[in-house]
Amino acid sequence: MKRILLLFALSLSGFGNAQVGAGDITGTILNETDKQPIYGIRVFLMDGDKRYNSRTNEDGRFRISAVPSGNYFVYMLKDGDTMRTEETYFIPIDGLRQIGEVMYSNKFLVLKPVVASANASGLKLTNGFLPIKTLTSEEIQKSPVKFDIKQLTSSMTSDVKLMDDGSLVFRGARKGDMIYMVDGMKIPQELSLPSAGIGKMMVYSGGLPAKYGDTMGGVVVIETASYFDLLREYTSQQLREEANQ
Repeated sequence: MKRILLLFALSLSGFGNAQVGAGDITGTILNETDKQPIYGIRVFLMDGDKRYNSRTNEDGRFRISAVPSGNYFVYMLKDGDTMRTEETYFIPIDGLRQIGEVMYSNKFLVLKPVVASANASGLKLTNGFLPIKTLTSEEIQKSPVKFDIKQLTSSMTSDVKLMDDGSLVFRGARKGDMIYMVDGMKIPQELSLPSAGIGKMMVYSGGLPAKYGDTMGGVVVIETASYFDLLREYTSQQLREEANQ
C-alpha cells in the first residue's frame, strides 16, 4: 500500500513539473545605424525578480536557455543604457523561440529648450539653494554708505532693518540677534572695519548653514581684502591708465 502511494505521489510530482516547462530564445542584435552585429551586448529577460542573461557573440547572436514558458520583453544593455523591445515574445514549453534580427539604438528624450533670465541686482544663489546677497569690493566702493557697516548691511536686503539705536534687526528675529563673521572668525557686534579692507561681503537672512547655528537671526560674512587683491587692483588700474594715454 505504501509503495502504491509513493508511486502515485511521484507521478503527481512529475506531472506538475511537466506543466512548468522551460524553453529557449535566440536572436541577433544589430546596430540600427549601420545594421552591423553588436558584440558583447548583454541581453536579458525579466520574470518577476528573476533575470535570465546572455551575451551576443561576434555575429551578434545570443541564446537564453531554460526560461519558463511565457511572454517576455527582450532587454538589451550596452554602455549603461538599457533598451527594451516594443513587443513581447512567447517562449514555448521545451521549445525554441527565434525572434530574428532586433535593432538596437540609443534613443534619448529631447526636451524643449528652457530660457532662464536673471536680475543682476537680485538675489544670488550659492550651492543652488541659499538666498545670499553679495557685494564685491568694487560695489562697496561705489556705495554711498560704504563707511558704515550697519548701513551697508541694511542697504543690501530688505530683510534687514537698521533701528534708531543703531542695532540691526533681521526679519523674524529679535533685535540684535545676529553675528558677524570676519575671515571665518566670530567677532563682537560692534564692528569697525574700513571699507577699503573688505574684499567681499555677504548677508545671510535665512537658511543659515550649520556652522552659523548659534544665532536665530542672520549672519554678516566679511572676507577682507588680501595684499594680492590690492596688488591686482593697483596693477589693473595702472594698465587702464596707460591704455588711455
